Amino acid sequence: MEILDVIIIGAGPTGLATAIECKKAGLSLVAIEKGCLVNSISNYPTEMIFFTTPELLEIGDIPMTSLREKPNRVEALKYYRRVAQHYQLPVRLYERVDKIEGSDGDFVVHSETQHGEKRVTRGRKLVLATGYYDLPNRLGIPGEDLPKVRHYYREAHPFSSCDVLIIGGKNSAAIAALDLYRHGARVTMVHRGAALHRHIKYWIMPDIENRIKSGEITAHFNAVVKAIEESRVLISSAEGERWVKNDFVLAMTGYHPDFDMQKSVGVHIDPTSGRPECNPQTLETNSPGVYLAGVLVAGTHTSEIFIENGRFHGKAIAGDIARKLRG
Repeated sequence: MEILDVIIIGAGPTGLATAIECKKAGLSLVAIEKGCLVNSISNYPTEMIFFTTPELLEIGDIPMTSLREKPNRVEALKYYRRVAQHYQLPVRLYERVDKIEGSDGDFVVHSETQHGEKRVTRGRKLVLATGYYDLPNRLGIPGEDLPKVRHYYREAHPFSSCDVLIIGGKNSAAIAALDLYRHGARVTMVHRGAALHRHIKYWIMPDIENRIKSGEITAHFNAVVKAIEESRVLISSAEGERWVKNDFVLAMTGYHPDFDMQKSVGVHIDPTSGRPECNPQTLETNSPGVYLAGVLVAGTHTSEIFIENGRFHGKAIAGDIARKLRG
């Protein structure tokens, strides 16, 4: 069986940037992705607009164009498709990694395609670029697995004329609440904090505060959801517990990196911060031959690394791998 120089797990912007740099360095590689290309961006809200400018999303020295100052989700998806096609990157989509064996010089990745085909891939070096958006933080309450509970918000129309409860008080929760309200949903927010999160974007905060103040959106602070049932939700606060009528729950409780995969290949994870033991210059971990790209480097502090800075990880990783494999 052929042994590739590099196996990259994850084909988001950072995984693609790493694949590009490895290809430029003359390394043989494959990127394995459990979903579609840039799967996390595909799961963003349909009408989402990035908070950054096009040039800060660029990878592989390919310019990104946008009709407006800030690109939207559709433009980003089109851009990353074009980049992958331009570099003819060897990406295997809809293929889930089940197990990783071996060690530096000969890693063995076991995976399964969407059609049930089992695959085995061998590589000298391993790069984990799995991001964090695919793993929502669980609530740990009864009813969390009901079909009415969603951890992703795409668009408002399906919820029009429905009772929707949003768990969370950060930016994504505020944006969803406003969008739902303006499309005819009856919106209730539940947040464990005493007020909305201070990091909500400055142009969104006055809008959501005014909707709450006017009673157009109901908000419960210093409160948590204790249970979810088919037609109602149990809210607990300082005033006691109460059931409220409900059709859908949007649990905007955040996401986390795949710590289990990192640990399975010997990466040491700080139990408090979730940060891996990782060389900041080369991004190689304490486990020889295993590299991390993108937000995984930050542990649970996912707000530290975005596409804008994670896209540069590929060059450091590819450079270090090329030096080590060529002696």
